[in-house]
Amino acid sequence: MKFHTRRPIALAAIILTASAALTACGGDDGGDSGSGSEGGGGELSITMLPKNLGNPYFDTSTAGAEAAAEEIGATIEEVGPETASPDAQVSYINTVAQQGQDALILSANDPEALCDAIEEARSADVKVVTFDADTSPECRDLFVNQATAEGIAAKQLELISEQIGGSGEIAILSASANATNQNAWIEMMETELADNPDYADIELVDTVYGDDEDQKSFDQTEALLQNHPDLKGIISPTTVGIAAAARYLSDSEYKGKVALTGLGTPNQMREYVENGTVEAFALWNPGDLGALATYAAAALVNGDISGEEGDTFEAGELGEFEVGADGTVLLGEPFTFNADNIGDFDF
Repeated sequence: MKFHTRRPIALAAIILTASAALTACGGDDGGDSGSGSEGGGGELSITMLPKNLGNPYFDTSTAGAEAAAEEIGATIEEVGPETASPDAQVSYINTVAQQGQDALILSANDPEALCDAIEEARSADVKVVTFDADTSPECRDLFVNQATAEGIAAKQLELISEQIGGSGEIAILSASANATNQNAWIEMMETELADNPDYADIELVDTVYGDDEDQKSFDQTEALLQNHPDLKGIISPTTVGIAAAARYLSDSEYKGKVALTGLGTPNQMREYVENGTVEAFALWNPGDLGALATYAAAALVNGDISGEEGDTFEAGELGEFEVGADGTVLLGEPFTFNADNIGDFDF
């Protein structure tokens, strides 16, 4: 796979990619490149279904998907619920099947609850690509993974350990209790804390859930600090949660005393890095993630790949990618944002 050589270029180019996509947010008119599904010779039609709308992280991934769709001459429409729940996503999946879309790109709110609806869509010849949060492998055609769960867990523990001096109580502020990706990362962090002697003096005292709602995440941050007066640090592996926690800390007596890290976007977190509330945090490029999912969906629809391990496909400027075990395509490794580099990014 060539992503090892192209990640710095893609990260540096996000401003151009996101700007081009955001300009087209009013709706693509299709493009006349002639690309599209081979079956009817028409335009490739894709539906993008994030966990919920109004989430800056998914706004950026959709912008990347729209830019890729424009490049390949496809149409893409973002739909989704206001709140992140599996039940709320089912009706959108059903609509995709009824409309005869070529592909569905989905960030799943539950690994199992959506499988029946997805199977109906696949029975209607809809190719299903999950991204960000997966279903069970048998439910979809491909999963575009932002980074390995091990890599994400390791990066967050590395950052919090550095920021609290390698010892003290920490807590986790996650998204929903059934979020596939967050739960995998948390489980691996728990294992690493228990088994790695480098973290022998760090104690995980609580895990709470903000359900990817700003106010609830803000309130959960306050509760953590009240319930654990000796807390040294918080990890929030969700962009909504880390921004809400940073907002609370920045106006509280805990600013500069309680460390905060996790997964966030530069635009959300810039203020808090610059004012000293947050030292460093991590994320992949969500615009690249959305773009890669779009290229993968097109490759499936066009018959360039079947989703089998070892299949390879081109993803524009992102390079060539290979399908791994369980139909997984890996974007790359997490990137650390801090005061030295956060001004270089705009997403």
